[in-house]
Amino acid sequence: MNVRFTNLPDMLSIAAVERDTGIAKDTLRVWERRYGFPNPLRDSNDDRVYPADQIEKLRLLKRLLDLGHRPGRVVPLPIEALKELSAKSLQAEPTQSVGMVISQQEMDRYLDLLRSHQTEALRLALSTTLMKIGLDRFVIEVVSPLIKNIGDYWADGKLEIHEEHLFTEQIKHLLRTAINSVPRGHTGQSEDLARPRILLTTFPQEHHSLGLLMAEALMALEGCVCVSLGTQTPILEIAQAARAQKADVIALSFSSQMNQNQVVDGLNELKSKLAPGIELWVGGENQALRKRAPEGIKVINALNDISFNVKDWRSKRSDI
Repeated sequence: MNVRFTNLPDMLSIAAVERDTGIAKDTLRVWERRYGFPNPLRDSNDDRVYPADQIEKLRLLKRLLDLGHRPGRVVPLPIEALKELSAKSLQAEPTQSVGMVISQQEMDRYLDLLRSHQTEALRLALSTTLMKIGLDRFVIEVVSPLIKNIGDYWADGKLEIHEEHLFTEQIKHLLRTAINSVPRGHTGQSEDLARPRILLTTFPQEHHSLGLLMAEALMALEGCVCVSLGTQTPILEIAQAARAQKADVIALSFSSQMNQNQVVDGLNELKSKLAPGIELWVGGENQALRKRAPEGIKVINALNDISFNVKDWRSKRSDI
């Protein structure tokens, strides 16, 4: 029987744990019954509350699940074994060559500025790099690996949520400013058919927007007409917006934290509501895109795929 406490300043509620880790409340309860972990305490209202050590383990578990491990194998393991397994799994992940990438020394500099809360210095360092190497390389060679490193730090408990949020806002500001500075007709294409109208958004369950902004930046450089609805747009509204905006393509981003069934079901529902000829491009870290993407949907596995997709779209339109 759980002991009840009246003063639990360092504990998180089950709703807060869901937000922090991306693991659904129902999943936490199932694991509690099936595997004996997590093992929450109870507050004075008999509600579940979770101590810091259990939250750290839950973060590691979420990372391992995103890498394809099964709950039955990893949830019962002690945290030391999870850390070792996480390190081995990350080392085994395939890496994609995108040319000269950010050096580890520079990566560490950004992360040190973030962890030491030197906000202005971080903004200056990132904006200086952006100006030096250009928007496309900045997105692919700096922002993308930085996101991965920050995710690793967060999973290891080396980074707080507010610090991750600070980084995200810094990058959002830089990318929005850079996107707005890209001139219309950047690629020199003058005909309307050469400039696809792309509608960018996420499903209602997906609130992460950084991946969407990264894609928009690269699409803008390809001369696309980008119309962003922001995040969390209802599926019916996406279809209606596509008609109103005369969109050629709908681009959607899915983080690893979104339920895979919701990804697949939502994509099938959206497909059924779209007029013929509108393409669906999807990207992000959600495993459903690699394993269960519905037929007829283009999966963007790497940021470099965006340029290929735009060129492919143009080549098909030139044949019409």
